[in-house]
Amino acid sequence: MKILDESLLDLAHRHAVDFLGGLPERHVGARTTRAELLAALDTPLSDEGEDPKVVLDTLAGQAERGVIAVAGPRYFGFVIGGSLPVTVAADWMVTAWDQNPGLFATSPLVSVAEEVTSAWILDLFGLPPTGSVGFVTGCQMANFTCLAAARHAVLRSAGWNVEERGLNGAPRVNIVVSAESHVTIHTALRMLGFGTQSMIEVATDGEGRMLADELARVVENLSGPTIICAQAGNVNSGAVDPLRRIAEIARERDAWLHIDGAFGLWAATSADRKHLVDGMELADSWATDGHKWLNVPFDSGLAITRHSSAHRSSMSVRAEYLELTAGAERDPFEYTPEFSRRARGIPVYAALRTLGRRGIEAMIDRGCARARQFASLLSRDPRVKILNDVVLNQVLVRFSDDDATTREVVARVQRDGTCWLGGTTWHGKAAMRISVSNWATSEEDVERSVQAILKLS
Repeated sequence: MKILDESLLDLAHRHAVDFLGGLPERHVGARTTRAELLAALDTPLSDEGEDPKVVLDTLAGQAERGVIAVAGPRYFGFVIGGSLPVTVAADWMVTAWDQNPGLFATSPLVSVAEEVTSAWILDLFGLPPTGSVGFVTGCQMANFTCLAAARHAVLRSAGWNVEERGLNGAPRVNIVVSAESHVTIHTALRMLGFGTQSMIEVATDGEGRMLADELARVVENLSGPTIICAQAGNVNSGAVDPLRRIAEIARERDAWLHIDGAFGLWAATSADRKHLVDGMELADSWATDGHKWLNVPFDSGLAITRHSSAHRSSMSVRAEYLELTAGAERDPFEYTPEFSRRARGIPVYAALRTLGRRGIEAMIDRGCARARQFASLLSRDPRVKILNDVVLNQVLVRFSDDDATTREVVARVQRDGTCWLGGTTWHGKAAMRISVSNWATSEEDVERSVQAILKLS
């Protein structure tokens, strides 16, 4: 077997080009069942192996029916971006390089590229240049990493080393969250040993924003180490918590403030939307995704902290076999839960350098404009009600003010395949949830999608 088999790479390239070229007109949803896919893929594992070209052809053939066009311009089901062409190309190179960027010694290029990208990210978001960035899988692990740093910091201030002593016998940590915090916050708290029953929930307003006055009342009655979790971009409405006031309350209480900004944090890059995240720079940590609104391939989360020492102390480990590799250079494993991983900072570097400040701002503004276009066109139909104030890229739609009708319209649209969007429950009512995150979504894509939605409603 050769290290370089150009015929296999050429075959994979042709399949990829065919798939990407067909995205604009592709049926957006899946067109097959689990049973059909099993019939095609579930064969006995042979003793001698099979022709690799046959394997690639088989996978590509089933992708025609079993891959959802999340990378296409009319996928609005979740907050999932597409992939900018340069990031697809960069990610292919990452696969070919096959680097383990845990240490500078194992991949100097990736270490330095992530160091440069970290500085760009901090600058773009207007965050302290002395902060730190870890490149993780997604916002789930970004929230986990940031809250691990928070756990370290607040317990260390209380005289407890949680990394050495664990949580058994530790001072109780108050965990204050929005009543509409994302489930990844809950999962991170479970993985960190806090448990979801430890959460103290703060009420929200009609748009899903944390009520600052209620937060002040809640923390006034708390004592001991405290972590507050705010939100930039409600998963349903896109609304942003009043971050400046929340930050002021956190500072008065000497609490660690974390912001879950999976997609909403990118509002900071837009002159027209920056006011929504006013005060975010006062927080202690921030979590966001690159594979949402930055439109890089999956496996791209960003865990950002103001306090590099807390970040590194919560993540890094030492071992004898690593001692000879330690130096002044950045060892990326000190900022993430993983040691071995993909060089996921490379596509982020490629996206930021290719787009520049104006390109990033334009991409965010386009997404917001397309969301407003959806709301405007749909609301012209008397059967339709828009449930949220469309401030970012999220639109909540209800049909005939009826749960069953709304859910049925969502199901019909998903089967139709012109576009794909999801359903949700918003303040007790069924709703269609439209998320606009793809860089390639055009006015025509929205018009075509709206026509299909109204035809099927």
